[in-house]
Amino acid sequence: MADAPLAQSPLQSEELRKMDRYWQACNYLSAGMIYLRANPLLRKPLTAEHIKRRLLGHWGSDPGQSFLLVHLNRLIKQRDLNVIFISGPGHGAPATLAHSYLEGRYSEIYPDRSETEDGMAQLFRLFSFPGGVGSHCTPETPGSIHEGGELGYSLSHAYGAAFDNPDLIVAAMVGDGEAETGPLATSWHSNKFLNPARDGAVLPVLHLNGYKIANPTILARIPHEELEALFIGYGHKPYFVEGDDPTQMHQKMAATLDRCIDEIHAIQREARTQGVRKRPRWPMIVLRSPKGWTGPREVAGHKVEGSWRSHQVPIADAVVSRESLRLVEAWLKRYQPETLFDASGRLVDELRALAPEGSRRISANPHANGGALCKALDLPPFQDYAVAVKKPATEYAPPTDILGKFLRDVMRRNMTSFRVFGPDENASNKLTAIYEVSKKTWLAEYEDSDADGGELSHDGRVMEMLSEHTLEGWLEGYTLTGRHGLFATYEAFVHVIDSMFNQHAKWLEKAKRELRWRQPVPSLNLLITSLVWRQDHNGFTHQDPGFLDVVTNKSPDVVRIYLPPDANCLLSVANHCLRSRDYVNVIVADKQPHLQYLDMNEAVTHCTKGIGIWDWASTDQGFEPDVVVACAGDIATMEALAAVEILKGLFADLKIRFVNVVDLFRLMPETEHPHGLSNRDFDSLFTTSKPVIFNFHSYATLVHKLTYKRTNHENIHVHGYAEQGNINTPLELAIINGIDRFTLAIDVIDRVPSLRGTGDHAKERLRDQIIDHLNYAHTEGIDREEIREWCWKG
Repeated sequence: MADAPLAQSPLQSEELRKMDRYWQACNYLSAGMIYLRANPLLRKPLTAEHIKRRLLGHWGSDPGQSFLLVHLNRLIKQRDLNVIFISGPGHGAPATLAHSYLEGRYSEIYPDRSETEDGMAQLFRLFSFPGGVGSHCTPETPGSIHEGGELGYSLSHAYGAAFDNPDLIVAAMVGDGEAETGPLATSWHSNKFLNPARDGAVLPVLHLNGYKIANPTILARIPHEELEALFIGYGHKPYFVEGDDPTQMHQKMAATLDRCIDEIHAIQREARTQGVRKRPRWPMIVLRSPKGWTGPREVAGHKVEGSWRSHQVPIADAVVSRESLRLVEAWLKRYQPETLFDASGRLVDELRALAPEGSRRISANPHANGGALCKALDLPPFQDYAVAVKKPATEYAPPTDILGKFLRDVMRRNMTSFRVFGPDENASNKLTAIYEVSKKTWLAEYEDSDADGGELSHDGRVMEMLSEHTLEGWLEGYTLTGRHGLFATYEAFVHVIDSMFNQHAKWLEKAKRELRWRQPVPSLNLLITSLVWRQDHNGFTHQDPGFLDVVTNKSPDVVRIYLPPDANCLLSVANHCLRSRDYVNVIVADKQPHLQYLDMNEAVTHCTKGIGIWDWASTDQGFEPDVVVACAGDIATMEALAAVEILKGLFADLKIRFVNVVDLFRLMPETEHPHGLSNRDFDSLFTTSKPVIFNFHSYATLVHKLTYKRTNHENIHVHGYAEQGNINTPLELAIINGIDRFTLAIDVIDRVPSLRGTGDHAKERLRDQIIDHLNYAHTEGIDREEIREWCWKG
């Protein structure tokens, strides 16, 4: 059955007039932010002294965004909707700031930018100005959960916000330049994961204004039929709002939004009363309007409105050119600010009445300040999942398999506020226990074979899609709106989200340090598994532990790195991370069986300290050590222990101190990181003069970066991944990168003065063993049994 035609003129003339004037007020404020540092209401003739000396900001997408925001306000008021807005265009802050200011929320948070002439002047002056606010929707922007400075994530953030928020509508405006990015293109498929019975809705609005910085956009230059087919193919139901005449466009947008909201509610009503029986075709809007709409039409003989020249600052030389100054003044006066704002500088009453009130204002919606709605997880006692350890390093267990059982029960207790995300790897990463509580979310088509181990369900809560970008975006949107989650992914491919992690860490840093009005949100928890040292079948391409280097570049206020050596430590760390707020927690733990070292009480103590001496593996009790053998990471720990056992058998009098690191930032000084050790405590572990042989999971330079200020840094000798690998057995891979037990033992012999000369024959025997094990691996395709089943003999 064909859809009923859209209403031709849903807006009465007076309502249309007011909405248009409200829109013009938004546009005036947006332009004023870019240009003015004084005379905000043009009550004096505009002079060069009123213009900012450095013009920054982006005008092109602002009118279209404001247009949508004004129309969303109408529906919020009429239908008491719960709506947040995500600004996808990269520099879309003027529109959202103007909207927040007109709603009064901005002045509530920032009283110096009050709803007065002086407050407006301050709003204008601080935009893209030293000590002020950026041109993106930064954390300082009320109502925003999306920074927008890096394009491509608006839709995935929107869907993350909508999951488990049944009454929320997320209006996501996608820039047409943004739509060319890989992450955005993939995130259109998020509609296959939105369950109308329990989730909110996302209303994507593709803003086709035709141009990027200096080029046309792809989607604006393909035929209408092709564009429509594209979005139908993505599973959406597209509606088109196209034109440049404001009166006609207001009517079109009002009618289209009415239809879209009606369809969203109908989809949800059917699912909530009859159950989910099919994947709905959610509506979306394509808004085709001129870039820089209502701005200068022509400057110096060049088209501006409707061209790439309106992308940033349409008239760039107003300080030095009288003609340009005149054009700016004429442009701003076209909005008739004297009719929009009263004598005090406040929006006139008839227009103020158009905005929603209280928390229904988009800029005041608590979902965009998710910590205000956040509830702590109901966590089971993690100690209940402990692996029994009677003697250290004598039995194997798969750490992530144990963790999966804990996460299963976390999900069971928190079925509306906790999700696990992973790119088709949760089973591979041994987290399959979570499927006992919830299957994978899937609203696309089913086949009979899916029932045989497919673990798919409309009602699933495990989020799997082969796009790390989309998953990370979902999780960010989910946590920023106050819910909890964990993203598990292969170590080699976590780099896909490097830049997304960077942006999220920056958001948290700004919110945590400077914005007291933003409430703490659940931490973003990343579980990195399928590690470099167990890539014997995937080879060199899957060997890259460098994500840790990326993480250490971010603010110490928001990043944490944990390398639990066994399952009990992993449980303790995971429990801590799920309870935390305002961090990015990176947990590195392999999925393969590993030796277990500490019972649960010992693991809790060790993880609480973050670093410590393992007395049972040390021989320096009561004495100053001859050498410190340190390690961080599961395989690095096992090889370091095996090296100590070799050394004990060779040199009975050698005094060895064994140190294990769980919390990587304990290596830093306390002045550099909140988790850092004092110099006194660091020296008590690593001494001030003895050689330290440090076996590390990742690249050796990272340990040097973290410890370069330490007293004994010149004696710290780090073994780590050295970018060597192929289809290797585990021991072979360790050997060619120099983190194996034999190489470590040789290094100790070389570094301890008392062993020089006396240890030469031992070194030769160790080299012989290296050759023997390499030959065996290349002959048999596997490590010797004594290596595969090695245990600590004490």
